[in-house]
Amino acid sequence: MKKQFLMFTAAAMLAAALAGCGQSTQKSSAQMGYIGEDAAKNMAVTAAQVDAANATFTTASLDEKDGIVYYEVDFTADGMDYRYAIDAMTGAVIESNSGAAQTDSTNTANTANATTQTGAVDEAKAKQIALDHAGVSESDTSFLMAKLDRDDGVQVYDVEFYVAATGSEYDYEIDAATGEIRSYDYDAENYNPSQQNTGSTSDKTMSEADIRAIALAKVPGATENDIRMNLDRDDGKLRYEGQIIYEGMEYDFEIDAYSGAIQEWDAESVFD
Repeated sequence: MKKQFLMFTAAAMLAAALAGCGQSTQKSSAQMGYIGEDAAKNMAVTAAQVDAANATFTTASLDEKDGIVYYEVDFTADGMDYRYAIDAMTGAVIESNSGAAQTDSTNTANTANATTQTGAVDEAKAKQIALDHAGVSESDTSFLMAKLDRDDGVQVYDVEFYVAATGSEYDYEIDAATGEIRSYDYDAENYNPSQQNTGSTSDKTMSEADIRAIALAKVPGATENDIRMNLDRDDGKLRYEGQIIYEGMEYDFEIDAYSGAIQEWDAESVFD
């Protein structure tokens, strides 16, 4: 009888200890200021515009990447699979993906089609978007690379390439979900206009009006009210430096005053 009592007492102590550990873990998570799994689920279904009663959750757990702690929430609803990354501190949607619900019999080809329907962009597509925008074919580039990265919580492809014929370097940031060009940079690194302008430059530079027209032509819809620029001298060469702000985008440029060649061109959102 005494032996049975001791065994019962030990079991009770073990159960109490385990319960205490569970409470300690929950308290620790709360102390960290995390919103909790239930709140993360609610954030996900709200973002997906799905009735929570119709959602079947398969994953709702904490994870961490690049120093950001988030809840990975996976669920199925109305024949669709959803995956959300919810910031553990703020409840903001960091990343989302969705597609037709997959069955065990779905083959690889169908999976690829579902990925396409979500608007996902792969490395090859990101490269082509950048090349098309620059008006350059891949055969004209000396090197062409694309790297998946994250900027302000958004997955992006950083695409870089160099065109030896013009001595130009291009840098693009492409949204990996939509294919949208978030920002781009053009730099004619080896351009040297002074080779053909060694004498007096007083009567050999283009007019400011012509330079403005060249810059504005790069931003369809922009007008004289959207551009600011000034003439500057750099290493003995005259160039126009300026800025165009139009429809939420900021464009910074440098244009050779003699030939009108664009030497540098940067474009990014005014909200970045």
